[in-house]
Amino acid sequence: MKVAVDAMGGDNAPEVIVEGAVWAAKELALEEVILVGDQERVERELSKYRLEGAKVTIVHAPQVVEMHEPPARALRAKRDSSVSVAVDLMKEGRSDAVVTAGNSGAAMAVSMWKLKKLEGVERPALASIHPTLTGVSVLIDAGGNVDCKPIHLVQFAIMGEMYARFISAKAHPRVGLLSNGTEDSKGNELTKTVHAILKKSGLNYIGYVEGRDIYSGTADVIVCDGFVGNVALKSSEGIAESFGAMLKREIQRSLWARIGYFFMRSALENFKHRVDYSEYGGVPLLGINGTCFICHGHSSAKAIKNAIRAASEYVRRDINRLLIEALRDSHELKKFAGGTATKIWEQIKERVMH
Repeated sequence: MKVAVDAMGGDNAPEVIVEGAVWAAKELALEEVILVGDQERVERELSKYRLEGAKVTIVHAPQVVEMHEPPARALRAKRDSSVSVAVDLMKEGRSDAVVTAGNSGAAMAVSMWKLKKLEGVERPALASIHPTLTGVSVLIDAGGNVDCKPIHLVQFAIMGEMYARFISAKAHPRVGLLSNGTEDSKGNELTKTVHAILKKSGLNYIGYVEGRDIYSGTADVIVCDGFVGNVALKSSEGIAESFGAMLKREIQRSLWARIGYFFMRSALENFKHRVDYSEYGGVPLLGINGTCFICHGHSSAKAIKNAIRAASEYVRRDINRLLIEALRDSHELKKFAGGTATKIWEQIKERVMH
């Protein structure tokens, strides 16, 4: 297993990225970890570590896509950027997966342009993992597509359901559609149409769910467009960070609070472990003809290590093949196989809505 890591992507690159890559190379049964980026800077960081038999190599990439740059620039003007070269390595068969904490839009654009989409996929989507009262849930799409058609959300549901099987080992994950209420009358035109289709699909569809259900354990898969999903994701991150800061402040206010913390420390540490995004590493871009995991820009070395682990497991379990089979054999799309996406959608709409 070979994993290419964008060494220049993220707010703390290359220091933290190199640390996480070395950590992964030592702990995981990987054939090679390839650091892609400015050779001199990456070598300087890598020289700080003893590899102890782990194979970590460097591929030079002279350019960097900054976090604020538009994705189109990564395609046109920065073809030798670290993320672009990392994707090239996978396209050429020199790596099995790519991990980046850099510009997510650029990573998506480069992956779609160079690797193309899986058979039957209209739009790739980001699938983020969230802790719940009963395990974990998958939120899809977490920011890849801000303007969606019903056919896109239907495919997100299918891909999300298959990915949930992989991470939760559930045979029939419960799929919910994110809306502003659980009643059938709720939602907008997009969600109402998708709701009608999913009710007649072969998925274990439980209907509309609300934002709180991302963490309640009501559903294993939460489906939405990328605009809504990214707002939900960033809101969750903000709540977690603010909660931690407020709790720390309150503990420091009095002696009794500090004493109470001493007795609760184990429980609080377990809680922190469950909600820590670094435990999950990164999110996969489902639907591309390859494996690309995108990490938070503030990712720690632990998050990078876990993203490399998750990406390698994704490849070992051959998730892309399962996604193709799920889309091809899905109950609703199978009825209309052979047409274009637009034709398929029109046929579904006519069949279901009338």
